[in-house]
Amino acid sequence: MFLQGFKVELRRLLIIFVICVGYGVIFGLQWWLLFTGLFLYVSWLFYQMYRLNKWLIRGTDEPPESSGLWGEIFDNMYNLQRLQQTETKNLQAVIKRIQEITSALKDGIIILDWRGHLDFWNPAAQRMIGFRTKDQGLSIINFIRHPKFVRYFEEGDYSAPLEFPSPRTDSKHLELQITRFGQNERLIVIRDITQIYQLEQMRRDFVANVSHELRTPLTVINGYIETISDNNAMPMWEKPLQQISQQGKRMSLLINDLLVLSKLETTEAGHNQKEIELEPLLISIKNEAEALGNDKHQTISLQCAESIKIIANEKELHSAFSNLAINAVKYTPEHGKIDLRLWKDANYIYFSVTDNGPGIDSKHLPRLTERFYRVDASRNSATGGTGLGLAIVKHVLMRHDGELKIISELGKGSTFTCVLPHHFS
Repeated sequence: MFLQGFKVELRRLLIIFVICVGYGVIFGLQWWLLFTGLFLYVSWLFYQMYRLNKWLIRGTDEPPESSGLWGEIFDNMYNLQRLQQTETKNLQAVIKRIQEITSALKDGIIILDWRGHLDFWNPAAQRMIGFRTKDQGLSIINFIRHPKFVRYFEEGDYSAPLEFPSPRTDSKHLELQITRFGQNERLIVIRDITQIYQLEQMRRDFVANVSHELRTPLTVINGYIETISDNNAMPMWEKPLQQISQQGKRMSLLINDLLVLSKLETTEAGHNQKEIELEPLLISIKNEAEALGNDKHQTISLQCAESIKIIANEKELHSAFSNLAINAVKYTPEHGKIDLRLWKDANYIYFSVTDNGPGIDSKHLPRLTERFYRVDASRNSATGGTGLGLAIVKHVLMRHDGELKIISELGKGSTFTCVLPHHFS
């Protein structure tokens, strides 16, 4: 089509050239007539460009009538204009649909540009954060100033969601998740988790209060049981009293672990941290493990690559490391081998406990740190465990920006490794 119009334009130019040259030869003015003809043709071209520009400025009228190449240009631009208008309408319909969907969401949606400035938000986000129309283009940090959010936003690690109090009212709690897209733009999804937070707080308070209230009467009961056992003159009561005493001690351990876990959940991380040397701490834990497993004749070794110091809460770290060592003693059979090892690299400090016990099926590994989770219902009752040891380890490491890694294979034993970042050392 375009080629046809181009041919028409060349034919028109050729006709002008032939006419001008022919009359020029007849009248002896060929150069003047040729110049005049070309001038008129160029003027006509400028006139067509003027019409095109005028039509484009108006934008809504039908294209001007023309022939040849310019006629095709007008028609093609008109078709492109109509296509663009159709696509614009379709895009506007999609945008309107997206706005309707986001408006119906209970979760807040915020879109930030590459600078971290507000680009779009839905009504739910407006209710949660308190945006106004004139706030578009401002930095998100102007509205959510909580230190936890500022640190989370600037560090750029959005793999896990963030919980923080609402900037509008402290009685509400929000959960926020950031996702990168496009040219470093960010999508923020905010949920109101006030009810979940309050339920969790109630659970923590209940566990802490009940555990604390049970501690005193249980201590009294255990004391009387020990007194009665020591003065028991009737053999028929020996076994029942022994069982009552064992269960009482087990319940005491459970309450102590619940109190420890409750304290870890409710107190601020970083409490009572100081620089401690890990080797003496591990020697103490090794001695405790040897005393516990004395009857099982296990071999417990400790390897410390070098003198390693860390800034941490010594009591919490002792609780975590001790739980791993004691678990290894409980679940490793007689004459088994347990290796405690401490080392570090450029970025992390590692403490591992390796045993040659029965091992754990891989399907159980993701849930081992859950409260009261049991691989086998008989394991904890047989060993006197509370089912809270690994939950305590997990919380202690989280409070020190660390993590617990577990490797285990049935019949070949297990390795539990605490990984602590070097910025704490």
